[in-house]
Amino acid sequence: MVSENFNIEAPNYLSKESEVLIYARQDSQCIDCFQAFLPVHYRYHQPHSKDGETFIVVSNPDLLMYCDQEFPILKCWAQSKVAAPCALKSKDICQWNNMKYKSVHKNVTLQVPVGLTVHTTLVCSVTLLITILCSTLILVAVFKYGHFSL
Repeated sequence: MVSENFNIEAPNYLSKESEVLIYARQDSQCIDCFQAFLPVHYRYHQPHSKDGETFIVVSNPDLLMYCDQEFPILKCWAQSKVAAPCALKSKDICQWNNMKYKSVHKNVTLQVPVGLTVHTTLVCSVTLLITILCSTLILVAVFKYGHFSL
């Protein structure tokens, strides 16, 4: 669940940090385990002048738990409360417990390829040339095979 004003197509340098809520499903092979998968979209980054790579740091997530009648064994101890939707398709807001956990890694660093600034002129020229060529081909096809009546 992503906030409504989240623009996935905005470049990295024009976007703000966002919050994504993921509701985990119970793992069928482990009774006390839960699984969650997050598709990651690397935002468009500005080209670099020297190397064609940039690094993205993905911080460790907050682990929230909502205790209700389904978890009678677990004791919901008083930790910091966070307001979030009760379920994926629910507009009701519940108070979740922010759980502490031991992470395997501090943060995950991803290496993402980006363009080089020395290629800017070449990329713009080729893009403009292809746009003009395709537009011309479309206009020729319209005038050659199009049936116009006024």
